[in-house]
Amino acid sequence: MAETRTGRARQAVATDTEAELTARIAVLEERLAEIEEQSSAVEPLDRLLADVIPTEARSHLRAARKEQLLAARSFLDHWIDRLDRKPLPKERRRKESIPLE
Repeated sequence: MAETRTGRARQAVATDTEAELTARIAVLEERLAEIEEQSSAVEPLDRLLADVIPTEARSHLRAARKEQLLAARSFLDHWIDRLDRKPLPKERRRKESIPLE
């Protein structure tokens, strides 16, 4: 499926004009600038939390967050494996009535 999308993307880019591509680049550069501004707005908050929460506590919180994500991954892997092992449902046969004389 990824190959199909890639092929379509290449085909779409090949048909675009240079002006359209330049316009796309300008839009992407604007979006990148917005994202960079947002990340710089988070830095003061990070510094404040660093002052309020001790380093050791932050380390434990990070480890706990990682453990929660690993638990979620294990849970999902279990159910994905279970779905893979479960046989596909067989086609149901219609029950047929045979009259007895």
